[in-house]
Amino acid sequence: MKFIILSSLFFLASTLCADEERPPNFIVIFCDNLGYGDIEPFGSKVHRTPHLNRMAEEGRKFTHFCVTAGVCTPSRSSLITGCYSQRVGMHLNPRDHHVLRPVSPYGLHPDEITIAEALKARGYATGIIGKWHLGDQEPFLPTRQGFDFFFGVPYSDDMTERIWDRDGSQWPPLPLMENEKAIEAPVDRNGLTLRYTERALDWIEEQKDTPFFLYLPHAMPGSTSSPFASEAFRGKSENGPWGDSIEELDHSTGQILDKIRELGLEKDTLVIWTSDNGAPIRPEPGDVSRGSNAPLHGRGYTTSEGAFRVPTILWQPGTVPAGTVCEELTTTMDLLPTFVAMAGGGEPPEVDGFDISPLIRGDDNSKTPYPWFAYYYLDQLQAVRSGPWKLFLPLENFVRHPHFKRENSSHPLLFHLIDDPSCKSNAASENPEVVLRLSDLAKEIRKDLGDQGKPGEGLREPGKVPNPVPVVKIED
Repeated sequence: MKFIILSSLFFLASTLCADEERPPNFIVIFCDNLGYGDIEPFGSKVHRTPHLNRMAEEGRKFTHFCVTAGVCTPSRSSLITGCYSQRVGMHLNPRDHHVLRPVSPYGLHPDEITIAEALKARGYATGIIGKWHLGDQEPFLPTRQGFDFFFGVPYSDDMTERIWDRDGSQWPPLPLMENEKAIEAPVDRNGLTLRYTERALDWIEEQKDTPFFLYLPHAMPGSTSSPFASEAFRGKSENGPWGDSIEELDHSTGQILDKIRELGLEKDTLVIWTSDNGAPIRPEPGDVSRGSNAPLHGRGYTTSEGAFRVPTILWQPGTVPAGTVCEELTTTMDLLPTFVAMAGGGEPPEVDGFDISPLIRGDDNSKTPYPWFAYYYLDQLQAVRSGPWKLFLPLENFVRHPHFKRENSSHPLLFHLIDDPSCKSNAASENPEVVLRLSDLAKEIRKDLGDQGKPGEGLREPGKVPNPVPVVKIED
């Protein structure tokens, strides 16, 4: 069925675009655990990011751009599929909990239509350089999910060789892969940003004469207590390893943009720079050595605004209006339908995201397409957003929560995200009609996507293999 759908899309795209100009290229730069306040265009005073400053000056900041989870695997599944992770079964499994571990039997189901497959069916070259984290078994690898080329690690860079204490399973040395083969193990994590950038520049050069989609999910600043950077940046920032890694990411972005200009492709290439979730560690006041989500409330790995809302810049001279800001709610789920629309290839697969190309162009009176947006932690619906309002629902049996303690979880928390981005003032008592409206929306969401042990009607299963094997051989 998947082959039939993609073949039909390719035929339609060929028919529609035969006499039209070349469709745009797409580059998505996806950092790991980088917080809302970690770069200068979004308020950082400790990290030097001149290339991102220029990107924002020449492009458009999206200040209410959200991911669908505060942690890696489910967040990435939404970008790749255009769906909530709950819908595609990538939010939770009995072996790995909410983040896929090495040698897992689970992964993104091969029947899901990915952003790479949708664009490949429309004549695009597709490549991923960086962190995958949607399954390390053969049926789940990027090259089986629509990508022509893969260079990177199959899961988080901190998942190094060890015995995992949860079930006693042994993890192999961290592999660097090219397509479906491990070419190094263990890979030196200090060099990942540099090597990803070099390979990305080469790949862009190779694809300059054809429409292309490059997904560049960096490993940094990462999930570890000590982020990594190459020798040229190590110890050079004013904020330790975290700052070193961010300043190297900025330099990498500058090289990507310069390459696009050098090839004369700047008007033909949409570049999106963002993060997979907010900074995971909430530091002490004034301490930004482990990232900053300021001025938003909370830390990564939760349903806080600091976990879900990420710094985002879009750049395409001549299409994206320079020096502008979009304050409308948008999400990573929008990339698939938006890219398909911009590629001119007809209707996309059925997804939860929307075509936000009017917002990208800055069209007059363009507004968020979202009537609501759901904040899940694992399979628990914890909050709902509609317009500027975010309601944290009263909960009895909640897991990790950014606001509730056991003694105060029976009352709704309502925040106005424009006037109160730090979520300090509970406006529930003054706005009972808003609480009621968002509570009713929560009922609709639960029916479709489920809630804590009660599966919704619209859920699909993840992929699963019977006998998973390590990417590289584990020495006795």
